[in-house]
Amino acid sequence: MSDILIVDDERDIRQLISDILEDEGYPTRLAGNSDEAMRAVSDAAPALMVLDIWLKDSRMDGIDILKAVKRDNPDVPIIIISGHGNIEIAVAAIKQGAYDFIEKPFNIDQLLVVIRRAMETSRLRRENIELRRRDVTQSDMVGTSAVFRAMMGQLDKVTKSNGRVMLTGPAGVGKEVAARYIHTKSNRASAPFVTVGCATIEPERMEEVLFGRESAARGIEPGLLEQANGGVIYFDEVADMPSGTQSKILRVLVDQQFTRVGGTEKVRVDLRVVSSTSRDLDAEIAAGRFRQELYHRLNVVPIPVPSLEERREDIPVLAHHFIEMFNRTQGLALRPLAEDAVALMQTMTWPGNVRQLRNLIERVLILGDGTGTIQAAELPIEESRAPGDDGRVVLSGALAALPLREAREAFEREYLLTQINRFGGNISRTASFVGMERSALHRKLKSLNVVTGSKGGGRVAYLEDDEEDAAEA
Repeated sequence: MSDILIVDDERDIRQLISDILEDEGYPTRLAGNSDEAMRAVSDAAPALMVLDIWLKDSRMDGIDILKAVKRDNPDVPIIIISGHGNIEIAVAAIKQGAYDFIEKPFNIDQLLVVIRRAMETSRLRRENIELRRRDVTQSDMVGTSAVFRAMMGQLDKVTKSNGRVMLTGPAGVGKEVAARYIHTKSNRASAPFVTVGCATIEPERMEEVLFGRESAARGIEPGLLEQANGGVIYFDEVADMPSGTQSKILRVLVDQQFTRVGGTEKVRVDLRVVSSTSRDLDAEIAAGRFRQELYHRLNVVPIPVPSLEERREDIPVLAHHFIEMFNRTQGLALRPLAEDAVALMQTMTWPGNVRQLRNLIERVLILGDGTGTIQAAELPIEESRAPGDDGRVVLSGALAALPLREAREAFEREYLLTQINRFGGNISRTASFVGMERSALHRKLKSLNVVTGSKGGGRVAYLEDDEEDAAEA
């Protein structure tokens, strides 16, 4: 998209404009009627169009061409020229998306000024989009654990295809980061990545936001589907999509076309769809809140994104990544983590998953003194301590009600489950950390009914009774 397409039924005028623009360094193409114009746009979208509104011996006039080009190439600026100019025509052209309107006979200098402004506006818009895309690519996938590597193997496989992907997992695990990874590694990486926050858009506005709108007063307003044309549309928390919209999205997935709200013409799109949910869609389908056919269309390749609980050994890697990121983006101190801080983070509960860890690191860097190593005492773990308890272990009500032997056994069981999962199921590393011989640790685990096994590509510890209960169920 680097040349200017000049559309005018008068050969002398289009040649004159072409000669002037060529002298200014702009390559041009010429079209004398609507068929030639639409064929030229179809061959390659121009950087800009100079379009006469009245075209003799043409199936379409300038307004019709304007509508058609803006429908499929909304980023192409179009300057309308006319020898029969009036305010009504100018207003109609601007409403349909024209950049400007110039009346014949026009001043060449005026035309050049308008063209330069339109090209500059278009360039800035493209650069802005490109900058946003570069910012997207900085959302790296970070981790080394077995369960993380297993997920990455699945993501890498789907980047090579155009198949629809459903990402599942609790809130905060990084489903959108995974979706963006798929996009940046695919052959659509240079095309848009557009997010639809299904939980944040008001239900009554969902169709306008997705499909766009046409009106006499405001002309064409492209929706998110149109903006994502050629790239990826990401439905975040798709279970929150209104039921009425679900059926229309299903039709878009089948036909790859739709009609804007208030419009009559079909808009064709080329989209790859990635969606995510933190809810059980089978339960949503059973409750009548989600269409089963849409689920099957979206769930071509299901990929679970593991919680932070399942990849505790990635916590130090993620923490260091966030420290470096905040240093780069906010200028916060580049502080290393002490061993006691790492150990504490690996044993904490993370209901907010990776997002919670990121927020914690940012808070520590902002509130810290800005120098030295991050110590465990700096971590905000108030929820696990009573006010003024000076660091003593606080017993839960259930544990405090048990006799000493049972309380000790319950503590040992939970402590060892946590430590084993912290080290990714590695018994040798766990034994070294807790200060036990490996054989002694094995005996202790057996007495506590704690076993290790594979889950999601990694090893985790769990209670043997839980496995038997699951098998019976």
